[in-house]
Amino acid sequence: MKTIFLCALVICFNAPTFGQHKEKVQVVKDKGGDKVNVLIGGKPFTTFFYPDTLEKPVLYPIRAANGTVVTRGYPLNPQPGDPTDHPHHIGLWFNFENVNGLDFWNNSFAIPKERKHLYGWIKTDRILETSSGDKGVVTYHANWTNQNSDVLLEETTRYEFSGNDHQRIIDRFTVLKAKTEVKFTDAKDGLLGLRVAHALEIPAKVDKKFTDDKGIVTVVKSNADSIANGNYLTSEGKEGDSAWSTRAVWCKMYGKIGADSISIAIIDHPKNPNYPTFWHARGYGLFAANPLGEKIFTNNKSETNLTLKKGDSVSFRYRIVVDNGKKTIGRNELEKLSKEFAKLQ
Repeated sequence: MKTIFLCALVICFNAPTFGQHKEKVQVVKDKGGDKVNVLIGGKPFTTFFYPDTLEKPVLYPIRAANGTVVTRGYPLNPQPGDPTDHPHHIGLWFNFENVNGLDFWNNSFAIPKERKHLYGWIKTDRILETSSGDKGVVTYHANWTNQNSDVLLEETTRYEFSGNDHQRIIDRFTVLKAKTEVKFTDAKDGLLGLRVAHALEIPAKVDKKFTDDKGIVTVVKSNADSIANGNYLTSEGKEGDSAWSTRAVWCKMYGKIGADSISIAIIDHPKNPNYPTFWHARGYGLFAANPLGEKIFTNNKSETNLTLKKGDSVSFRYRIVVDNGKKTIGRNELEKLSKEFAKLQ
């Protein structure tokens, strides 16, 4: 078990470089509250959405530079053909399956009231910073709590948004500070998660069943409907369903939506725990980086448990790249973006 200390959230990051002209980023607080909208080049990109009725804050929806929505619509805004499994998969999120025995990952409106005590909530209580310019910034504070609102962890996250005419980048920097002794017990479902649009799923001809740590079975229906055409590729050369449970610095999911090739890449950071991460990358559209799920990914050969004493902190850094064009983003550009991201502290 490793205890990782961090004294403060570092917020002096350099903006990424692009071969294309950077577009201006606007960050606008929604007048109705619980939302912060992000526009790039004057076009909607994503919304930071954090109502307490949702069990965690999310970025939803997420769009490519051409306006194509790359995240699944269900359950907030279901689209034709959307699969309806795993209602807790919403946009882009960050949480974990086993924190002091509480499941933050699988919590959703679908959990019956009598079982809610087994699940944790992440409640955003304030926006610390918003700014616009060549990059946009949203920084927020949230509490990871049990059903009695007892705080296990304080979260401070800084999002940096940037883009050009064919690319969008999200850099996420998160610090978790323990308010009591906290143990992240090695588990499959974590840590940074993204649920992609139906077209980016890998085609599947048969239904599949997935069971969580409480024995709850979810059936994912087959998607061989000529719409799903996605694939995975990792920095280590793993493709398709073979990407699942393997380690790599980056992983991309890609396919055609309309006339354009669309790719979404997640890039790990060398200072993250257990780098390079394991990929909890499922063909049905769950795209997740989980450095704390080693036990299941290695068939019980090894495991990673993370314990924080009261007052200790741990940090996580991830880059998400959304690209569109005639061709999917190439290895050379992803390597460049990865090396650039690795320099950010």
